[in-house]
Amino acid sequence: MIHKNTSIEKVEFSRQYYLPWHKCCQISEQIGVITIEVKIPKEVRAYKETIFFGLSSRQFICSLIAIGIAAGVFLVLDRFVSRETASWLCIVLASPAAVAGFFSYNGMCFEQFLWAFIKSEFLCAGERRYISENIYYSCLNRKGREDFD
Repeated sequence: MIHKNTSIEKVEFSRQYYLPWHKCCQISEQIGVITIEVKIPKEVRAYKETIFFGLSSRQFICSLIAIGIAAGVFLVLDRFVSRETASWLCIVLASPAAVAGFFSYNGMCFEQFLWAFIKSEFLCAGERRYISENIYYSCLNRKGREDFD
């Protein structure tokens, strides 16, 4: 049975029905009535699907790559340098892969941000001048202000 108030729908359930939903919804039980509140994000486009351990697929794959890099570096360098040095090199060499998975700036992932930074700071760097062109003058084949009063 559904009771409609001004802003809340109240639905009566027996205990067996609301127990499976207990983890995904907030449930408050009143006398004979259970109110279920489902949280919906304000911005739907900000929703990120998670696959393992609360990580998105990008974060999970980058974490696996970082773990693989760290393990490989440690196993190779452990014979040649001390364990402390090898562990610091593991951290330094695996951190870019880990950062690539979790980094987000203005909706850009790490690769997009890195390309935008390189493009703005190095490739297209320099003084930019705004030179306007009067289309009216060019259409009439006139040279400048001297033609007008």
